[in-house]
Amino acid sequence: MTTSVAERLPAGVARRIALAAQGFADPRRTGAVDVRRLRRTVERLAVVQIDSVNVLSRSHYLPAFSRLGPYPRQALDDLAGRRHALFEYWAHEASFLPVRLHPFLRWRMDAADREAWGSMTTIARDRPGYVAELLDRIRQEGPLKASQLAESRPNRPGSMWNWHAGKAALEYLFFTGALTARERTAGFERVYDLTERVLPPEILTAPTPDRPDAIRELVLVASRALGVATETDLRDYFRLAPGDARTAIAELADAGELQPVEVAGWGRPAWLDPEARRPRWIRARALLSPFDSLIWERPRVERIFGFRYRLEIYTPAAKRVHGYYVLPFLLGDRLVARVDLKADRQAGVLRVQAAHAEEGAQRALVGASLAEELRLMADWLELDGVAVAGPGDLAPDLARLLRPAAPASASG
Repeated sequence: MTTSVAERLPAGVARRIALAAQGFADPRRTGAVDVRRLRRTVERLAVVQIDSVNVLSRSHYLPAFSRLGPYPRQALDDLAGRRHALFEYWAHEASFLPVRLHPFLRWRMDAADREAWGSMTTIARDRPGYVAELLDRIRQEGPLKASQLAESRPNRPGSMWNWHAGKAALEYLFFTGALTARERTAGFERVYDLTERVLPPEILTAPTPDRPDAIRELVLVASRALGVATETDLRDYFRLAPGDARTAIAELADAGELQPVEVAGWGRPAWLDPEARRPRWIRARALLSPFDSLIWERPRVERIFGFRYRLEIYTPAAKRVHGYYVLPFLLGDRLVARVDLKADRQAGVLRVQAAHAEEGAQRALVGASLAEELRLMADWLELDGVAVAGPGDLAPDLARLLRPAAPASASG
């Protein structure tokens, strides 16, 4: 184990390092966002979490918008579909990842009987013949969606994993790596196909690292995406087992690829990517998806930003504090507000259903900056404007700033 003396980092420096590692130190450029910039952003993050909630936008589209500004969402679809530069797998939950990481997750695929859960493992144990038949069907007939299977859904109301047998079998094969997602339909349904018919040949033929080597690489990738992180942060990025992550961190520290640090106020050891940028300031302005890699680990958010954040989708409406689908608002290097948003596609407006400033925030500055970001988001989502109606101390300011201009009166 390394005996290096831990550098002491002020909390503000650590916060700016973390933001820079996540791509928030780079100013948004004017003009169109090309595919290369989009791909670099995804490569930097390494993991883009997928979530089915579509009250505002599919979550995987939002991280690139937060960092780059308006970009064509079809370009991200193409990276995952037509270009096969990304693949889907269980990393930090269901996620898009750069294809180069595929070999480093094969140990998880090989351990599906231990790593998978619920109906996936049940169907593999109880009906292996059915699983094999489905795999052979795809091999013989081509890509398949779960909705094409004549299976009844089990009667388990309220369960998000309420899969019929065919879906469970397809998901098990997906977990093992035998199948992957060729694309997503307009309704966001996976289209399953043989992995060898989807991924690039150079990825398929790449050697499979031993599990310790693969986990060490995943920890290293996480450290570069996070900038500065605790052990828990590093293992959470790819949902690694504590023992595996601890061993990898020790080996990376001995090799000089992680540097021990003490961050003021964190109260626990941390690790720094030696090549992480240390900007003197951050001038970001971004609305953040609840599943953005900057904020998906809630204890880290509290540690870095002093911002207590909980997603209240599953909280009864009467008990919600800030709203249903609440996005934190990043301004500079601070989380200064939170706003409950809904894309009302039928009415053609972005609805602000609640808007709250954080304690101590400069409300006038926050309101003006947030109004600009909301306009930008509405345009990106191809909505006609922003409508503010709901509680929160920022809501009156936003309503005033976003009020449609009165039509000019006719002359003479």
